[in-house]
Amino acid sequence: MKTTQENIFSSKTLTYFLQLSETMNYTQAAQILGITQPALTQQIKKLERTVGTNLFYSVGKKLKMSDAGYIMLKATHEIYDILNQATDEIQQATSSTNGEINLGILASIETKVFEQFALELYKENPDLVINFHMLTRKEIWESLENNKIDLAIMYLPDESIKNWKPYSSQKIISDDLWLIHHNEKNASKKKIKLKDANDRGWVVYPTEYYLSIAIKEIFKNNMVDAPKVKARFTMPEQILTFAVNAGLNTALPKSYMLNVDLEKLKEQGLYTAELEPNVDFDLEFVYRKNKNEIPRIGRFLDKFNAYPEEKDYISRLTEKE
Repeated sequence: MKTTQENIFSSKTLTYFLQLSETMNYTQAAQILGITQPALTQQIKKLERTVGTNLFYSVGKKLKMSDAGYIMLKATHEIYDILNQATDEIQQATSSTNGEINLGILASIETKVFEQFALELYKENPDLVINFHMLTRKEIWESLENNKIDLAIMYLPDESIKNWKPYSSQKIISDDLWLIHHNEKNASKKKIKLKDANDRGWVVYPTEYYLSIAIKEIFKNNMVDAPKVKARFTMPEQILTFAVNAGLNTALPKSYMLNVDLEKLKEQGLYTAELEPNVDFDLEFVYRKNKNEIPRIGRFLDKFNAYPEEKDYISRLTEKE
């Protein structure tokens, strides 16, 4: 039977502590964890009783972390780092052609080239299992932190992550956003100013998605009213379909739009153009440091870099208009 102290220092309790330290808000942390606020409060208080002091304190309505809390936070990160390092060392001894690779892919990313690559890799190594996990940005970082995924495929730069020390990245492509609009007068324009993109409502990704935040920021930074959002969807094909049928504007990655029949889109009354100024970003593999030394992970990255479809993917995105 486990002792009370072992129960209090369980991975679940430490996860609760980490989540609260990130949001500094009991209500938000409880919602993210999928538990009630009283349940979270109870676990934190148990942890505080164990260490013998408060880890958090309130100043008005704001939650602050005590000096003891910062010590606990540092120790908790060190615990996870040790466990992740041990996991990586174990995995480094495994075969490059057997086992599993867990990919965490940002839900708004076009996955066609990665699906094709996974199929080719399977044909070559049927004993290698590749798991695709379509995740939000927050879920990706949590999964990387807890070693639940080996590689993330996501957009950078990402200002939401403050501590890059445990991670490495490998660029796949440079990407940008294309405006999809209904204004026939601007059909021949290659670039459209932000103020001219607001002639009607928009359909976009959910509020917390990387590209929604990027769109909001570019309008704000250029002192242009943000688009009036009429609908939100998680997948680019959902957004495009809704824009066509509801007569709304949107902005989607060039990497996705290159897989769309643009002539058919024009027949449906939609046109494409770059935003001015544009929203650009990089698509990258992100992984915990030394994860690429695990044979099957390193082989996956090397194979992807040499994959013909991937080279075509990059060349089509970087070609001059």
